Amino acid sequence: KSGLDPGGAWHAWGMACLKAGNLASAREKFNRCLKPPMDLNQLNHGSRLVQDVIQYLESTVKPVLITDDDYFATLRELEATLRTRSLSLEMMCEGKIQHNSYYQECLFYLHSYGTNLAIISFYMRHDCMREALLHLLNKESPSEVFIEGIFIPSYESGKLHMLENLLETIDPGLESWGVYLIAACKYLQRKNYYHILYELQQFMKDHVRAAMTCIRFFTHGAKSYTELGGKQTWLLKIKDHLKVYLQEVSRSSGRKKMAFTFRKKMSATDVSRHINTVDLQMEVTKFLHQCESSGGSQMTDSSLPTLFGNNNMKMDVACKVILEGKNIEEGFGIAFRVLQDFQLEATEVYSKVAKQLVKQQKYSEIQQLLKCVNESGVAAKNDGDNIILNCLNEFKNIPAEDLDNLIQDMDSDENKIQAYLLCNKLRSAYLVSVRQEKARALQLVQHVRQLAESGGDHVVQAICAQWL
Repeated sequence: KSGLDPGGAWHAWGMACLKAGNLASAREKFNRCLKPPMDLNQLNHGSRLVQDVIQYLESTVKPVLITDDDYFATLRELEATLRTRSLSLEMMCEGKIQHNSYYQECLFYLHSYGTNLAIISFYMRHDCMREALLHLLNKESPSEVFIEGIFIPSYESGKLHMLENLLETIDPGLESWGVYLIAACKYLQRKNYYHILYELQQFMKDHVRAAMTCIRFFTHGAKSYTELGGKQTWLLKIKDHLKVYLQEVSRSSGRKKMAFTFRKKMSATDVSRHINTVDLQMEVTKFLHQCESSGGSQMTDSSLPTLFGNNNMKMDVACKVILEGKNIEEGFGIAFRVLQDFQLEATEVYSKVAKQLVKQQKYSEIQQLLKCVNESGVAAKNDGDNIILNCLNEFKNIPAEDLDNLIQDMDSDENKIQAYLLCNKLRSAYLVSVRQEKARALQLVQHVRQLAESGGDHVVQAICAQWL
């Protein structure tokens, strides 16, 4: 009469029937106020009303169905209470709550009015993980439901191994779980739970991704190569994963193609290349670890370069190896292999090293570097000259004697002249210019004379004028 929503009254009436143990009557009352959710895969446990019903049923003992209102009803209820235990106890001890009528009642309400997440969470609460997984598969629920309803509760309660065993029992190839497992890996990565991630990747036999996680364990948080020296077991694990992957690929290529749909694929060539990278990183780690132990470390970079980074980082590794040995020659071999294996810009690296040596005022070691570069067998004709010119572009205050020695080591007269002009040594530039072929000498001396004139060097200007 008053036009109020009768839903609340029906719900209260239904709850009263439940508490009286009259399940059939409760169903009829709830049918008038409970509605199934619009989207069964929404990430919640359905309406508050449904949750109240489930909460009450779960906290109650096994009932006796009352079909009449006789006086013995309460006696039978009391007897039933004494005979049975609570739902949760019965579940934990016997694992067979299916025989509990309140359990069946919960499932009736959940299937009629609850979301998939609510049903799965109910199964998980009562240690029915297998039923939860089968429900997930049958309903083809999205991966968020798996994460929220099954995966998080499993690892939080230390039941990850149980989950893995069940996944394998239901589908030994794990193919039907692929989408869910990849989603779980992404979730763990977002949360920075790398140890659980690594364990899961090993279970999935996803060797390429497991190797990538090992790289993270090796590099993350290390501030020195002494620290990396203590983490070399991760490098061995990377190699193991990649080798097992290669074996699996070669085995499956002989037979009918295996459907590794969710595991990361990689060509055999790429895998071999990564194994080489790991070998080279082991060599670099041992070398730099020794250098740091003997107190020879000179570079103090904030970030620690490894061969698992981009090309710039790999170039930093090559520089570090050359600079941190007892002398240039000691680390040059390893650095040269780094440059060759990754096809890096060698001249850029050598120039970087040379500039560092100038900063440290180790001029004689620059000559040793040039010797190593020339003897490497792959240096272009002007590589050594370019290294020196790059240095002179940045540093004008090299002591005169060392500067002369460096410029004298240059191969091309043209480059020597350019170097002298860079350092404002006009007389030396003139002396090399006049030794050139007549036509070229003429151009060079004229250029030197112009510079002397604009710089106010009357002596060199006069000498040039006389020669011309």
